[in-house]
Amino acid sequence: APRLARVSRRNLRLRSKATDMSDQLEDAIKEAKETCEDDPTKADCAVAWDNVEEISAEISHKKQAGKKDPLDEFCDDNPEADEC
Repeated sequence: APRLARVSRRNLRLRSKATDMSDQLEDAIKEAKETCEDDPTKADCAVAWDNVEEISAEISHKKQAGKKDPLDEFCDDNPEADEC
């Protein structure tokens, strides 16, 4: 368990140093590869790849949040339409 905390703290430091989400993802992947190099079955390895997955999901969610629903765009242009 103490090693899990060590990996988490290191990953948090990596996150705070990264200036961009893609940089964070690259750092997390590098960290996961290094962590898993000796023994891919240890708990630290799973924690490191979970961190990669979380950052990747966050990037995906931010991309989705930036997209506007086509119906919303239509309603902006046609507020009197029945669909709106």
